[in-house]
This record gives sequence, C-alpha cells and structure tokens, in this order.
Amino acid sequence: MIAKKQLKVSAIRNGTVIDRIPAGELFHVIEILGLAKGNYQMTFGANLESKVLGSKSIIKITDKFFEEDDVNLIALVAPDAVLNIIKEYQVVEKRKLAIPSEIRGLVRCLNPRCITNHEPVKTRFKTLTTPEGLVLKCHYCEKETSQKNLQIISSN
Repeated sequence: MIAKKQLKVSAIRNGTVIDRIPAGELFHVIEILGLAKGNYQMTFGANLESKVLGSKSIIKITDKFFEEDDVNLIALVAPDAVLNIIKEYQVVEKRKLAIPSEIRGLVRCLNPRCITNHEPVKTRFKTLTTPEGLVLKCHYCEKETSQKNLQIISSN
C-alpha cells in the first residue's frame, strides 16, 4: 500500500511562502522582517526535512507580499531561500533569492566614526562573497562587516 503524502504545514490561499531558510535562521528572518510585530497570520516550521539542505525552516504568511528591500534582507541572512507567491492556493511565482551587489539603507555601519552614524545619510554597502561568507563594505568609510555581525536598521 502506498502512503499518501501529507503536508506538515497547511496550505495558504494567498500570500508568500519563504522556503529553504537555513534551520538556524528562522527566527532571525522573522525578526528582520518585523513579522512578529505585525498583524500577520503566519505559520512556520523549523527543522523540517530537506533534500537540498538536510534541515530547513519555512514561513507561510497569509495576504503578505514583500517589497524589494524585504527580499534583500531575506537574502542577507538566507541567500538560498526561495520565495513562493501564492494566489488561490497555487504557486504563481517561484523566486530564488540572490544577494544584490549593493545594499542601501538596510544595514547599519559598525564604524562609530562613519558619516552614516552622525548625519542623515542613507547607508550604502558593496556586497562581497569571501570563503568565510558574505561581507558588506561601507561605501563611505570602507569598514567591512561580516554576515554574522550585520545590524539591520529597523523599518518598524
């Protein structure tokens, strides 16, 4: 007898599914997107089995579609994540994330002397991929910040 495939997380009618989040980054993604503070119907699963990652997390947000800045934030902490746009229970768009070559106004510069920490200047970073992982280089002071030390500028 063949077993029926069963969903571990229920389907949503309209909204966004963020799939292939590394298992340890689930709550980081929820935090940087401000999902816990919003009035969103959200389902998430942690440490789910994944053929690609071994173990993954997933977030399903009803009636929420993300702007480009939000997508870039997700890419900074979960660059291999996939966004599935759902309409009437169907995936209408599947979008693999990519780290943009430049990030503006989303991350704080860690150099206390940087102009962005003293003047109303939007931060601007060039993204670099190194053997140790993602590094952001400040356009103004050239301070480099590793992925694990990123400080997201709260938009909420």
